[in-house]
Amino acid sequence: MDILLRILSTFAEKKQKVRLIVAISLLFAAVSTRMVGPYLTKILIDDVIGNRMYHLVFYILSAIIVLSAIRGTLVFTRNYLFEYISQTFIFNMRDDLYSHLHKLPFKFYDEHRIGEIMSRMTGDVEGVRNFLAGGAMSFMENVLFFTGSIAMLFYLDARLALAVLTVSPLLGFIAFKFDKVIRPIFSDIREQNAVLNTRTQENIAGIRVVKSFTKENHEKDLFDKENIKQLEKHITATYTWSYFFPLMDFISSLTPAILLVTGGALVVNGQMSLGTLVASTGYIWMITGPMRMLGFHINMLEQAITSTEKLFYYLDLGPSIKEKENALFPADFAGHLKFENVNLKYGDKEVLNNISFDLPPGKKLAIMGATGSGKTSIVNLIGRFYDCTTGKVTIDGLDVKDYKLKMLRKQLGYVAQETFLFSDTITENISFGNPDTAMDDVITASSIAQAHKFITQMPAGYETIVGERGIGLSGGEKQRIAIARALLKKPQILILDDATSSVDMETEFLIQTSLANVMKRKTTIVIAHRISSVKDADEIIVIDKGMICERGTHESLIERQGLYFRMYEDQYKDFDDYDIRKAEWQYA
Repeated sequence: MDILLRILSTFAEKKQKVRLIVAISLLFAAVSTRMVGPYLTKILIDDVIGNRMYHLVFYILSAIIVLSAIRGTLVFTRNYLFEYISQTFIFNMRDDLYSHLHKLPFKFYDEHRIGEIMSRMTGDVEGVRNFLAGGAMSFMENVLFFTGSIAMLFYLDARLALAVLTVSPLLGFIAFKFDKVIRPIFSDIREQNAVLNTRTQENIAGIRVVKSFTKENHEKDLFDKENIKQLEKHITATYTWSYFFPLMDFISSLTPAILLVTGGALVVNGQMSLGTLVASTGYIWMITGPMRMLGFHINMLEQAITSTEKLFYYLDLGPSIKEKENALFPADFAGHLKFENVNLKYGDKEVLNNISFDLPPGKKLAIMGATGSGKTSIVNLIGRFYDCTTGKVTIDGLDVKDYKLKMLRKQLGYVAQETFLFSDTITENISFGNPDTAMDDVITASSIAQAHKFITQMPAGYETIVGERGIGLSGGEKQRIAIARALLKKPQILILDDATSSVDMETEFLIQTSLANVMKRKTTIVIAHRISSVKDADEIIVIDKGMICERGTHESLIERQGLYFRMYEDQYKDFDDYDIRKAEWQYA
């Protein structure tokens, strides 16, 4: 009931409320027209035939025709309104869910796979729509038929109504047991469906890797394993359904027999008219129909509830990264970045430990370290994609937690470690953060990123549509487009997370040379594995197991001959001595 009431509470819009009220009213009216039919049969048998009131035939036939026409119109309008309401509801839920997903932090996407989310956005949403469009309407209609027919039986003869109701407690008990058994089964089915969708999504997204390693059979085996689980869960549901449904159908089929035996005895004894008995048989089918459909409605209701629970679970999560009510954004944002004894944990795992540095505007900080040492976690704290566990991150002296979130992130130009491009034109990808910019600015940003040349060599130039996730472009080309995208945003803080790892040394040198003038006016953080990307930084910090183990300039760290020096030696081990390496470095 909580789920159903919450669904109803979403009809806050006045027009939707009106449509829902009208649709339910039409449902009542359509059922009412059916209620009249058996009673007209009673009049026909008792009065027209029994009492020879033949003049009533015309009026009875006219009433039947008129009621049929009215019922047809009511049913058409009712069906249209319920479908319209369900489609609008799902449109709003899908829209709210999509918007809400954008508000959730990186942590949510660390814990939930894309295939699972897509399963919620498609299969679960459609399951709710099917229930609202057909299941809910059919359920209400059958409830009205059952209660209305019982009321008419009491009106015709209370003894018949009581006789028919003798099977209801048993039927209700079985329906209750069926509901308890089937709900967890449907919940398992929805969960397994999400797992299966995730397996499919990951496999198709990585199809090039699968083919290159000739692992098609291996992936097919993994898919079959999850698919078999899905089949087994559906078979379990079918077995449960097959066990309960015949039982409910058998119990409901007893009611006509009970009615005929009871009613027949009353007619034979002269305690009830034949017309009343015939009319009662008309109502009995309106009673047994809902009884037989009870299992079907429970089936559909539980599927809808399990789907809705998953959707509301996402909506109820709420963003863990929240903007304060009195959030600020200084008019003279300069980008003076400072970390003060920052610690970060992912669950019980400590990722960063006592990180401190001071990066004034126009300065460049380089971060080096082994994979998994915590480099990317540091820059993720700047835009509050995560919040530090203890310590403080400030920009221009103001804690990032006190900033207006969107305004803060607009000042960040972030080139992520994994380059993502949308299935759109190169122009749209570059201008993603600044869609109203002039084409000249797009070209300027592309030139600085050393992307203009290869873009203009493409058949459609800047209007070339890149494939999904940038398929069709090399890793270096994607990185250069990503750099241009970040530059066009005109951020005050520029973050390059291994942004030139896929380009050759010559192109990297050209990019660094082009960026030199841009970086003079920006606070810059460079995460890299190549010494060539960091040697000109104002400060270099070396991260090891989440802690700063070394810091200084390139020259001072070389003289120290610690971890940074060993990385330097690994990259320049083909040279015989340090002076030669230093000379080569200066030449570059």
